[in-house]
Amino acid sequence: MKLECEVCVVGGGPAGTLLSCLLAEQGISTILVERQSVAGKAFRGEILNDEGQQVIQKHKLLEQIHEDYILPSTRIEYWVHQQQMKTVKPGSADGNVGIHIPQPRFLEALLKQASMYKSFRYLAGTTVIGLQGDSEQGYTGLTARDQSGREIKIHSSVIVGADGRYSTVRKLAQMPVTNIRHGYDLLWAKITAPVGWEPVTRLALVNGRQLSLFSQAEGYIQIGWNVEEGSFSSLFKQSFEPFIELFTEAFPDLEHSVHDHIPSWKDFVPLDIFSSRSDTWTLGGLVLIGDAAHTMTPTGAFGLNAALKDADVLASELLRLRQEGGIHRSGLEGVRRRTATGCDRASGTATDDGIHVS
Repeated sequence: MKLECEVCVVGGGPAGTLLSCLLAEQGISTILVERQSVAGKAFRGEILNDEGQQVIQKHKLLEQIHEDYILPSTRIEYWVHQQQMKTVKPGSADGNVGIHIPQPRFLEALLKQASMYKSFRYLAGTTVIGLQGDSEQGYTGLTARDQSGREIKIHSSVIVGADGRYSTVRKLAQMPVTNIRHGYDLLWAKITAPVGWEPVTRLALVNGRQLSLFSQAEGYIQIGWNVEEGSFSSLFKQSFEPFIELFTEAFPDLEHSVHDHIPSWKDFVPLDIFSSRSDTWTLGGLVLIGDAAHTMTPTGAFGLNAALKDADVLASELLRLRQEGGIHRSGLEGVRRRTATGCDRASGTATDDGIHVS
C-alpha cells in the first residue's frame, strides 16, 4: 500500500492525536500512525493543569467529552503520619487544582472529531519500521507494517515523532538523547474510590517515600508510589504484606479497596523514572514533540500538559508555513530558528530541545 499526505504523525497519544485533529481541521492532509490497536493505555499522566486546560478549552474540546468523564479536583492535601498538614485550594470558587479525564475517553473524543474531516486518516495497529530518505537530503516519508503484516509506504512532506519517551522515530533518525535519572522509580496501581470519597489529590510521605493518590473520573483512585531507583527486582522478591500495610496504615479509609484491588505485586505496574532531552527536535523534515523530544517525570503530570502545548504550537506553525507557500523541510528549519529565540508564554516556548512550555 502506498499513501501520501502533507504531515505524517507517529504516535496516537494526546500530543499526536491533538496535533492530527488540529491539522485536519485546517484541511492539511494528515495520517496518524499508532502502534496500539485500541486508543489509550492503562497508566499514564491524565491530570490537566491550567495550561493543559487552556489548550483544550481554546479548541472547544471539553464540549466533545461527556461530563461523566471530566472530574475537577477540589484541592491538594499533604499528609504525614495520618495527619493532614497542608491544603492547597483553587484561587476561585469555580476553579480547580487539576482536571482528570481518562486518557482513552480523551483520545476517543479527539479521534471522533478528527474523523469528521476528509483530510484525516487513522492507521491503528500499525508499526513504523523504517524512514524514507536521510537527514542530509531530507526525510520523505516512512515505512510501516499493519497487524496483518502488510507493508505500508507513506510519502509525506513532514514526519512528526509523537511516539513517546522510547520514540521509534527518534531512534530510526539516530537523533541523540540525554537521559537524567532522579533517584526513584514508580509503582502505579488503580483502586475503586470508597463511597463518599471527595475528588481530591492526596500526597503523603510513607516510609520516607512519596505516595500520591489522584481522584479519577468513573469512580477510581490512581496510586503513584515512589520506590528506590532500580529496586523493582529486589522489592518483588520481598513479602508483599508488610509493604501494603504501610499504605493501609497511612490511609485506613482505603483499606478495603486496597486489599480488593492490590492483592499482590502483580497488581502494580512498575515505571522506571527518568527525564530526557533530545539534542535537537528537528532534522531533515522530521519533528519531535512531547516525550519524544523532552521526557518529564510523572510529578505534576507536566509531561501531558507540555505535550498538548507542543501540539498546539506546532499546529499553528505548520498552518503558517502552509499559508506562506507550503510545508517543507526548509520551512521547518525556519521554524526551529525562529522559535529557538523564544516565543511568548501565551503561544508556548520553544528551544533547541523542543517546543514546550517554559
